[in-house]
Amino acid sequence: MIYVQIASKLVIAFIALWTMTKILGKKEISQLTAFDFVSSLMLSELVGNTVYDKEASIPQLLFALALWTLLSFGLEKLAITFPWLSKRVSGSPVLLIRDGLVDEKALKKSNLDFDQLHMLLREAEVFSVTEVAYGIFETNGSLSVLRKSDKKVSLPAIVIAKGQIDGDALRFLGKDEAWLYGKLREQGLSGTEQVAYAEWSDDKGLHVQRADDPNASFSVPVG
Repeated sequence: MIYVQIASKLVIAFIALWTMTKILGKKEISQLTAFDFVSSLMLSELVGNTVYDKEASIPQLLFALALWTLLSFGLEKLAITFPWLSKRVSGSPVLLIRDGLVDEKALKKSNLDFDQLHMLLREAEVFSVTEVAYGIFETNGSLSVLRKSDKKVSLPAIVIAKGQIDGDALRFLGKDEAWLYGKLREQGLSGTEQVAYAEWSDDKGLHVQRADDPNASFSVPVG
């Protein structure tokens, strides 16, 4: 009887986990954030302990899986709705290298040393920091690298997402909200609530996608 119970729980858990994956969206291992990884460990503990616990019934297993799915799905939807919450949950990318120079404070903040940094560079097929214009340590533990070029290269930054201004991005660019509002007013926009997405780069200027019309976008040149 005990083997039948275990088999039943495993089959139900398998189906439930497959359903959860479909609901929460597919995500490669390389895309998992620290929160995703911890959540996966907690889920495996939850399922493992319930499956082999004689006192835990199948309805209890289903309840636990349903509640965990609801919490995970709810948090992801909140993070999409409120971009600032996504940074609190998953963290923010960290600029480690700018124009071939390593930011030691940022490196320490990311709990990395120079050997680990060089390993990440080699994984990106870069063998010297002198080749790097910008190196960003992502929230999933990978390093995104923009190589130096004969042409001027700049790192684009998202300054507005879903109508909300990213203060950290503006500080990174050396800009302020007054500058941003001025750029929007030049295009006849009275506020950020009319903007779904806005991105600035020093070589291409400000690219804006309107919130009231997903197919409408415009660019404000540098100057």
